[in-house]
Amino acid sequence: MRLDLFLKSSRIVLRRSLGQKFCDANLVKVNDVVAKSSKEIKTGDEIEIKRGKRLTKIKVLEIPAVKQVSRADAENLYEIISEETLADEIFS
Repeated sequence: MRLDLFLKSSRIVLRRSLGQKFCDANLVKVNDVVAKSSKEIKTGDEIEIKRGKRLTKIKVLEIPAVKQVSRADAENLYEIISEETLADEIFS
């Protein structure tokens, strides 16, 4: 399954287009490598997504067989490894 579709199916992002924008802005990494929205996601992959000052790392537990996943099932697709708030960057 494509990265942008997984982000939407798992409800990490609300829309596929938003997932694509995060990828285009280099805010998403898969296994510590900046990923494009077309990257194929597999079980066991670690996804890191930066949203504003928040950095969330998740582990893919399951790839859904269909694009539309219920809210209850979406929570079972991944596990949150860590969530942290990033400090402000200081520019000199």
